[in-house]
Amino acid sequence: MKEINTENMLMQLRANAAMAQNKLTGVQPLNDQQNGEANGANFSALLKQSIDKVNELQQSSGDLSKAFELGDPGVSLAEVMIAKQKSAVAFQSVLQVRNKLMEAYREVMSMQV
Repeated sequence: MKEINTENMLMQLRANAAMAQNKLTGVQPLNDQQNGEANGANFSALLKQSIDKVNELQQSSGDLSKAFELGDPGVSLAEVMIAKQKSAVAFQSVLQVRNKLMEAYREVMSMQV
């Protein structure tokens, strides 16, 4: 029976999650120098970037919405709706990545060594 290397599996899960997050949120991948650092540090930096990007999109959406409600002639309803959809999609993507990571973590933790 082949032994499962959980450390290698976790590294692969983190790499896959990082790639998915990059595609969903538009966060730039880390450069080669940063790739040399510990994987946990890279993952946490990537996660922080993603959450910051989602927060930025939500704040921008709120600002546009408020400007439209106050009657700013430079803000159209279409702009407001697009900004709100962008922030909603970004939030949902981060939420889904989190859910998949939690599912993978639970699965790895339930494995018998």
